[in-house]
Amino acid sequence: MRSVLARLLICSALSIAAGAAAHPPLVATQARDTERRYTEAARQSIYVPVRDGTRLAVNIYRPAIAGKAVEERFPVVFVFTPYRARFREADGTIVETARSEKLGLKGLTDYGYVVAVADIRGKGASFGTRRGMQDRTEARDGYDLVQWLAAQPWSSGRVGMTGCSYLGGTTLQTASTAPPALKAIFTGGADLDKYMFVRRGGITAQFNTRPEEPPSVDLASLPVDADSDGSLLRAAVAQHAGNTPMAPLWYGMPFRDSYSPFTGTRFWEEVGPYPYLDTIRRAGIATYFWSNWQDEPTEQMILAAANLNGRLMVGPGTHCVPARDFDFSGELRRFFDHYLKGIDNGFDRAPRAIWWTDEAEEGRQWTRSTRLPGEGAQRLPLYLDKQALSAERPDAAASASFTVDYDVGDGGYFAFWPMTVKTRGLRFTSAPFAQPRTLVGAPIARLNVRSDRKDAFLWVYLEDVAPDGSAFVVSQGRLAASHRKESNAPFDTLGLPWHSGREADVAPIRPGQRVSVSIPMLPAARVIKAGHRLRFVVTGADPRQRNLPDIRESPPPVLTLDQGGDDAARIELPWAPPDHQ
Repeated sequence: MRSVLARLLICSALSIAAGAAAHPPLVATQARDTERRYTEAARQSIYVPVRDGTRLAVNIYRPAIAGKAVEERFPVVFVFTPYRARFREADGTIVETARSEKLGLKGLTDYGYVVAVADIRGKGASFGTRRGMQDRTEARDGYDLVQWLAAQPWSSGRVGMTGCSYLGGTTLQTASTAPPALKAIFTGGADLDKYMFVRRGGITAQFNTRPEEPPSVDLASLPVDADSDGSLLRAAVAQHAGNTPMAPLWYGMPFRDSYSPFTGTRFWEEVGPYPYLDTIRRAGIATYFWSNWQDEPTEQMILAAANLNGRLMVGPGTHCVPARDFDFSGELRRFFDHYLKGIDNGFDRAPRAIWWTDEAEEGRQWTRSTRLPGEGAQRLPLYLDKQALSAERPDAAASASFTVDYDVGDGGYFAFWPMTVKTRGLRFTSAPFAQPRTLVGAPIARLNVRSDRKDAFLWVYLEDVAPDGSAFVVSQGRLAASHRKESNAPFDTLGLPWHSGREADVAPIRPGQRVSVSIPMLPAARVIKAGHRLRFVVTGADPRQRNLPDIRESPPPVLTLDQGGDDAARIELPWAPPDHQ
């Protein structure tokens, strides 16, 4: 094994410390550099040691002619993944992240880029153990790899990163360490505030709480080139047994400032990544964020764009799936052409944001704007009046109660967006709309709640109900009443209420005590057509809570919503102005 290791280390002889100092600064390139110049890619895979000596598996794809890599310096687009850079399916099919259409990477080498994909430590073919999901160890690993890539003889010295979901998270985490060679990131479906994302409102839902994968998953990774017998792969995967389990990590930290027994730190604050916003700003890293409306991270990507002056694209559909009628790979390439190649393609002068509006007329679905969706929104209330949503404030101090129903079904392995749960709690429905109206931004639910317990878990949903009774969940939110205290956020929330989740700010309620809560809901862009109704639903459980069997109470809680009074219960909706309908 020593001889194999020696060969692998020779392959990565240019040290990380060398950085990109030898490479020239960015200069404007020729128009031909925007064209497809190659049709082949030459791949190699090696182990690269990071600062503590841990060997990470890196796959490198270079533009090639007649099977041979082109001896020219190109900018590098880097992807850092826990999901295996290269692996073999059960049927023998080889899957390569670098050829992913969903990530916009397929064929990128044809346009004069090197694509590099590395397995994070503790996953895939990489050695080491994962201390914690997207922790500072992983962020520093990203720094080391960016600088190593920039120092290679086939590199221009300028590196960009891209990815969605966890891979989007690694782009932000690496950017938070400000590698000098990292010039631009194209980030999708990730988070700015991990506590707000995973334990939103003090309630843990499905994200990042799924069971750990068995060793067979990582063992399906393809060994690096010099590991001909797979012995190093097996040795690497054996180390993965020491990984911190993700679900217990998240469940074990009920407050934003909780110390994790796994890491010995206030882990929510360590992984942020909002605490590192100033570092990213000072580094001058160009940022582009994207997501889709039926996906919980979309709110986080909008907030990231707001706080980093980034560009934004929000499409239709679900998690990390580019819109069919949007040139996603072209958008990614134009972004990197400008910031990695120096091509004056007008990218920096284009409107900042582009988003899809669900149910808009053909040809009017995409909006391009200098403002982010919902930025500066003026919200108008619809009040909860008995079982109706009404523009008129109710006079009577009415109330309605329901018993929490835990039998809400199974959300599946990864249900990115909820189905209607109208029969599981209280529901309030508007009259049919006489004219279409366009909703753009994040609603806010403001409720007055009583519980017969010391807390109340509240799930709220806004639904578009068609004349035939079919319903679509437009927006959703959740909050434990104990987390109701609003605080000043450490970043721009675009006017939405923010609950710190810090232990000192969390307070139980007395059984029967009335408390007022403000629940920021997830953003949306949707036309509510004439003849359609809006329905607001309140429940005490959701199918995507993986831990429902553990938190189920018997008998179940009874929750009461007080509707009238001076601070009447309502949902505040961000309608587009009439000239934007």
